[in-house]
Order: sequence, then C-alpha cells, then structure tokens
Amino acid sequence: MIYDVIKTLREEAGYSQAQLAKKLDVTRSSVNAWEMGLSTPTTHYVVELAKIFHVSTDYILGLESQRHIVLDNYSKKEIELIYGLIKYFDDNK
Repeated sequence: MIYDVIKTLREEAGYSQAQLAKKLDVTRSSVNAWEMGLSTPTTHYVVELAKIFHVSTDYILGLESQRHIVLDNYSKKEIELIYGLIKYFDDNK
C-alpha cells in the first residue's frame, strides 16, 4: 500500500515526518495522514516524493514491486560513484 511505501522510503532516507513535510512544503500532519492511510497524496506530491527518494512514481503507487533508482539529475561522475558503491556492496555481500 502507498502508505507503507512512503513510510519505508522516509525511514530509509533518514527523514523525520517533519523533515519530509518541510521538503514538500506540507504539514507534518499531512505526511502522518499519508503514512497512516488516512489520506492519499495528490499526484503532485507523488511526483515530488519520487524525486526526493529517486524512485519511480509506479513504485510509490505500488504498481511496480521492484525499486529502480532514477539517476537523471546526476552528473556522469556522480553516476559513476553511485555505481561504484553498488558494486562495492554487491561484492561484499
């Protein structure tokens, strides 16, 4: 469910509800309501969440079960560093 995905992504990124709310320019109670399943973020906020967490909107909406990291806004050097980190973690499992 979308509320589980939002909470999991927020916690994995190390954000409090207040910190995420500030990034989105919403109230902390809005983020809390999304995570409790009391309300659903609008399309605008689903897109913003996807950008913040570097995942697809389909992943947030639960239409995709596999997470894909979106690297569109990174430089070539930053992408090389990210792939280097992924390789490091894969090699050290």
